[in-house]
Amino acid sequence: MDSTYIFLQHYWWFLVSLLGALLVFLLFVQGGNSLLFCLGRSEEERTMLVNSTGRKWEFTFTTLVTFGGAFFASFPLFYSTSFGGAYWLWMIILFSFVLQAVSYEFQSKLGNWLGKRTYRWFLVLNGVVGPVLLGAAVATFFTGSSFIVSKGNLTDGMMPVISQWANGWHGLDAFVNPWNLVLGLAVFFLARLLGNLYFINNIRHEELIVRCRRQLVTDAVPFLIFFLAFVVYVLVKDGFAVDAATGQIVMEPYKYLHNLLSMPCLLVLFLVGVAGVLTGLAKSVFSATYTKGIWFAGAGTVLAVLALLLTVGYNHTAYYPSTADLQSSLTIANSCSSKFTLKTMAYVSVLVPFVLAYIVYAWRAIDRRPITAEEMREEEHTY
Repeated sequence: MDSTYIFLQHYWWFLVSLLGALLVFLLFVQGGNSLLFCLGRSEEERTMLVNSTGRKWEFTFTTLVTFGGAFFASFPLFYSTSFGGAYWLWMIILFSFVLQAVSYEFQSKLGNWLGKRTYRWFLVLNGVVGPVLLGAAVATFFTGSSFIVSKGNLTDGMMPVISQWANGWHGLDAFVNPWNLVLGLAVFFLARLLGNLYFINNIRHEELIVRCRRQLVTDAVPFLIFFLAFVVYVLVKDGFAVDAATGQIVMEPYKYLHNLLSMPCLLVLFLVGVAGVLTGLAKSVFSATYTKGIWFAGAGTVLAVLALLLTVGYNHTAYYPSTADLQSSLTIANSCSSKFTLKTMAYVSVLVPFVLAYIVYAWRAIDRRPITAEEMREEEHTY
């Protein structure tokens, strides 16, 4: 195969993985919302919490949409297979995020017949459903999904459908495998940890921040249990390997462990990421004045998730394995766009650093002044 084409495939899998890693970090908005009634004991405190995450929810939503769009453009067969086949799973995820957007904008509007408290419970619902289902969806990259790909159907004039789901559950079958839920719960508790760390960094309210620090310990224990359990499971399980000579999908013992060992830079990236999360968490728990934990934990989250996603796609690995038909499993080689498309988009991707620079600028401008109770009473526009 053309070496340039191979490079472009790997390049776009890196970009998609980076967007996925950034999305997991930005789920601190959902994690913070899930704690709304747990941390907020008064209307004033809950208003501060809602406005803290409310100033960032657009970043998460935009990244989710961009992540889907990048997958569609660079790996369209995955998009049609997963988003088209497992549509119940993705529709629930998208509905919860739309519900979040509506809740932020309408909870304080005049004539809001549902009441502010109802919309805030909608935020809590998104804070639970979003991370759990996204985590379960990512877990299927390691555990597999039930679909069949038949590229020969393109010549069928009556029904040119390449891929189809092999059962009637259309994505809800992801919950049959308990390991998908294990990663979903790990992502959920990670989002809560990140949400807490962001509150500590963004809000100035002594009693509320004390509760945030206590909540860190409460959420850290289940996060570590679920996360370590899933990592150990992935490292010791059989993986979906691609025979380099024939392109056939075969089961290989300890495949993902072999990937990390054969790509030591990813192993280092993963370990540094985990260390970053633990550092931000530990410094925030053991220091009553430390407020920068979100940056250690956030950067660590991005690095660790990026390493995992690259591990499942690189080194001749099927990143979206099929449990219904092993040879239907998707790889970055058999599911990508044409060389022309990937090359054209690569030129456009040069603009990504400028977009990231603008995001950093906007973030700093929004967070220039920490949230206080006085600001909530004086500010005209609050959620």
